[in-house]
Amino acid sequence: MQNFKQRTLNFLETEWATYIERFNRLPVDVGQKRVNGQGYERFRDMLAHILCWWEEAMPVILAIAEEREYERKKYDFDVFNAAAIEKYKDWDETEFLSHFEKTRQKAAADLRSMNEAAWENRRVRGWVNGVFIHHAREHLVALSRFLTLDTLENEWSTYIEDFSSVEDKNAFLKKQGVENFREILGHVIEWWGMGARIIEGIMSDPHFKWEDVNTDAFNADVIAKYAKLSDEEVQKQFEMKRQDMVRLVQGLPDDAFSNRDIEEWLAADMVEHFDEHAVNG
Repeated sequence: MQNFKQRTLNFLETEWATYIERFNRLPVDVGQKRVNGQGYERFRDMLAHILCWWEEAMPVILAIAEEREYERKKYDFDVFNAAAIEKYKDWDETEFLSHFEKTRQKAAADLRSMNEAAWENRRVRGWVNGVFIHHAREHLVALSRFLTLDTLENEWSTYIEDFSSVEDKNAFLKKQGVENFREILGHVIEWWGMGARIIEGIMSDPHFKWEDVNTDAFNADVIAKYAKLSDEEVQKQFEMKRQDMVRLVQGLPDDAFSNRDIEEWLAADMVEHFDEHAVNG
């Protein structure tokens, strides 16, 4: 698992640095559909939302790091997000994009120079995770290799450990609609396996077609299959499959991420699936 400071800087200097460029490579209709699916009329409105959370977070993070007082707020997220869109709606496009980029660079520079002890502060880590790391998954519109690998290597890698530290495990399992943790791990393993087979099929044959599955029947078969195994066996299989997926993603050529089918399977299986089943969500 990567050092939290370096991981944060990587998000700012890799994921967020290429965020707009990757979106602009999408066909216009695809990009618009994805933005609408996030609840925004325009990509620019979503950028304004992201930007305003960066602007809100950084003074708080730096104040904590420097042991200064800062205003503690209770946020009405709908009000905050509406104000973010309103704030930047009349800005010239070039000026707005330049401001977004300058804010990203300044945040990276300020975080890089922040004292090391601050990175262990719970509030700092909470703000950083919320606005720079989790936000990238929440507002995924054009998947990158970076985000896919980060989720596999820094989120899924501690998934079993994270579950073991959950106080009310029964409440989490009930919310997930399962009887035991083994069922969740089996569900993830099997969907990863299906995604990998489809991605490898597309890579070997551009005309590769797959049959859609009945999700309920698929998940029921998974439960039956993994009910026969011990917790230890399932956890071992989970970790082996996670490492297989890391190798798969590392070995994909760059243009694989421009293939709609491959990108959508990776996004759904590796990234969105994590937040769907996150134990701390």
